[in-house]
Amino acid sequence: MAERRDPAAELTRLLDIMAALRDPDTGCPWDVEQDFASIAPYTIEEAHEVEDAIQREAWDELPGELGDLLLQVVFQAQIAREAGMFDFADCAAAISDKLVFRHPHVFGSESRDKSAEQQVKDWEAIKAVERAGKAERGTLDGVALGLPALTRALKLQNRAARVGFDWPGPGDVLAKITEETAELVEARDGLGPEAMEEEFGDLLFVMANLGRHLKIDPEQALRRANAKFTRRFGAIEAELAAQGRRPEDSDLAEMDRLWDAAKAAEKATAG
Repeated sequence: MAERRDPAAELTRLLDIMAALRDPDTGCPWDVEQDFASIAPYTIEEAHEVEDAIQREAWDELPGELGDLLLQVVFQAQIAREAGMFDFADCAAAISDKLVFRHPHVFGSESRDKSAEQQVKDWEAIKAVERAGKAERGTLDGVALGLPALTRALKLQNRAARVGFDWPGPGDVLAKITEETAELVEARDGLGPEAMEEEFGDLLFVMANLGRHLKIDPEQALRRANAKFTRRFGAIEAELAAQGRRPEDSDLAEMDRLWDAAKAAEKATAG
């Protein structure tokens, strides 16, 4: 492990660097021009890059990716400080207060001797108190709009399920998938592109619900499917390249055979 640094000193250094970058007279013109909205997409991107490093187990890259994500917090906090709204210390205090409040079994007098199920119920009760303080009255209030769509679908469905709006089991969801598939075919065959998009969205939403009932994270499942597709298509390209060809020089039948070969090779390696 590298020489251990002083966290407080390094954080102070980062805050000072960000303030210098935002100085209207001597700072970086690009940094000075940014605002909350323009920085938000970078925050999302950096969070995904952290997740990507973890998925690849690229532990040597992870400190840098986490640093990039921390920069987004520091950047937004500096913008807020300049506007007289809040600063980084307020952000740190807010999350510290929240963690203490949400863990009375660690920082308070409650017993730690409880089941995971009871802990989840207690957590939701605490969050309900927080939502009430924010004037969030509806069951679905507070589920962030900026979440990836599949993740947001899962959170919306979990919220609705907690108040009893849910199918009894996976079989009922599978039946709904059959129904939504038929409606998508009907839309494709005569209802126009807008209706087709709506029905496609309904089908994706129900698929997310099936994942929830099967205790599968739909976002994670799709990420892994994307990775598998990328890996196997890469094997197709590599095999064709060895012959001095590219995918556009091949045809679907040949690429299907190469796909099956890549799939078989993966299973043989895994087995």
